[in-house]
Amino acid sequence: MDTLSPTPRTTVRRGRKRAVTDRSALHALLTDGLVAHLGVDVGGHPVVLPCAYAVDLDGPDDGGTLYVHGSVAARWLVGAQDATVCVTVTELDGLVLARSGFHHSMNYRSAVIIGTARLVTDDVERARALDAIVDHMVPGRSATLRPATRKELAATAVLALPLREASMKQRDGGPVDEPEDVAAGGWAGHVPVRRAAGAAVTTVDAPHPVPEHVRRRVAALAGP
Repeated sequence: MDTLSPTPRTTVRRGRKRAVTDRSALHALLTDGLVAHLGVDVGGHPVVLPCAYAVDLDGPDDGGTLYVHGSVAARWLVGAQDATVCVTVTELDGLVLARSGFHHSMNYRSAVIIGTARLVTDDVERARALDAIVDHMVPGRSATLRPATRKELAATAVLALPLREASMKQRDGGPVDEPEDVAAGGWAGHVPVRRAAGAAVTTVDAPHPVPEHVRRRVAALAGP
């Protein structure tokens, strides 16, 4: 699958010029993002919750697999099993400042993924997914950790969502003002926004230097 093939649920209807059809752009956004928002009906009302996630493009689901995890007792996680859910990932890239309030906007990359959430019951897949969620935060981190205990695994559930049914939009550049507003003068432009990491802070009971994999992650998040 090289292109995003929208279904009726993921067809971009407004702002179509911002629609992205290259599936590799979706994969890049999911790699860059750190927080997903999962929307689910928990019985009479929806909830949208932030969560850590990971993506396995070679996963067992159609189009690849997006994984999220949570407590086995969490109401949202129980409600999401075998239900249709919506996951969004958004990266803010800038503030667009126009000559009118109407044309103010934001530069962004945003993905919407809809599908039936699957509870991961295979022990091997679940362990791989949990490691992937840790490594999505800091690549290489999971290999340095002790194995999860039975109690920890029993308290944790993993959901998988196919990546097949997805759409993506993005905006970049400056404002698009009305000609009469441009003629009237006044400043307009955009403010680039990027995420930046500070130096790692070692906890007081850790008598070791900051590991190389953490330093690499800090450097990557610090940007140019």
